[in-house]
Amino acid sequence: MFHQNYDVLPRHVLCVLGSGLDPRTVEEVVGEAGGPGFIVDREAFRRVHDPRMPRSFEACLMNDSFEESDEEAVRTHDSVVYVLSPPMPQHIAFNPRRSVIIGEEHGYKLPGGAWNEVLDVSRRTLAVAGALLRSGATAVKNESSGLTHGRDRWLFLADGAAGATDWMELAVVLFEAWVKRPISSANLLRSCGMHLLGAPDVELEVDWPDPRRPSGRQVDDAVELMDNLALYLLTEDRAMTIVDGEGFRLSPDGPRWVLRRHPCHDDEESFFHNPYGYWRLTPDGLLSPGHGPG
Repeated sequence: MFHQNYDVLPRHVLCVLGSGLDPRTVEEVVGEAGGPGFIVDREAFRRVHDPRMPRSFEACLMNDSFEESDEEAVRTHDSVVYVLSPPMPQHIAFNPRRSVIIGEEHGYKLPGGAWNEVLDVSRRTLAVAGALLRSGATAVKNESSGLTHGRDRWLFLADGAAGATDWMELAVVLFEAWVKRPISSANLLRSCGMHLLGAPDVELEVDWPDPRRPSGRQVDDAVELMDNLALYLLTEDRAMTIVDGEGFRLSPDGPRWVLRRHPCHDDEESFFHNPYGYWRLTPDGLLSPGHGPG
């Protein structure tokens, strides 16, 4: 049975690489782009090449967004610095219809309460990543979801978040920026990073003949299903009332998947830990009318 531990406060931890990075300059950029609450870990700062980084960044890459220049930047870095976001509060559930204006500078509405703070911290963290890359950093990885993008992709996402005109558009951009998927283990695929958006992760139980060698179409279909459920959790009012045993489908006549809530696999001390747990999708084989949980 799933129980939410409200003592766990998720936060972003960014690993930032560069050449000749100066911690004081990094602090200035982070403070200006992110605002209050961000920390540059001076004790962990290293003005030296870390030979582990090429393999680490390669393992965390999303969507093949690395160019040759990105690979070269990771190989030739001589500075490593870590940036921590403010811890993010938890909430019991969110309701997209419960909205407040969070500031005249944004001009759009976000849901009220703790989920407001979660999205705002994740938005500010993406702004920090973009500002650092525009100020001398050459590569960024999120240690809290095991994810990295190439420089151009980071900047595209940061600009997208800055230009979002409503909170739903912002949620989609932040999902693309911070959530890694699919992570595979035997016949299970899962996401990591939804805790940075205040929602459960998604796990998919696949019934492929050989999970070790799926076809490109099988992987694409699995990612589409996982992404649709994740975005449903982030943007739909109905998501807050889902219970074990309900179904989810992509279309009225598509396969039905059964939803079950589970606690997170990762230890509570891990940056990956999701205190909201995850929803597992299991093939049902039964068809019934409706779209979304039901």
